[in-house]
Amino acid sequence: MALSISAVVLLAIVVFLLVRKAGLKAGHAAVCMLLGFYLASSSIAPTISELTTNVAGMIGGLKF
Repeated sequence: MALSISAVVLLAIVVFLLVRKAGLKAGHAAVCMLLGFYLASSSIAPTISELTTNVAGMIGGLKF
């Protein structure tokens, strides 16, 4: 059985759990979200995208 989940959904779940269980404050989460938006429009965005694609491909290639 293959399970496919969007990175946005996965990260939203992680942030929700960190806010609820690990004491991450909502203000900190908002700052991290704004940083993500600013990084997406910067010149480093293609490098970050390529890195995440490569890591996802590596994880997808693991055999259990």
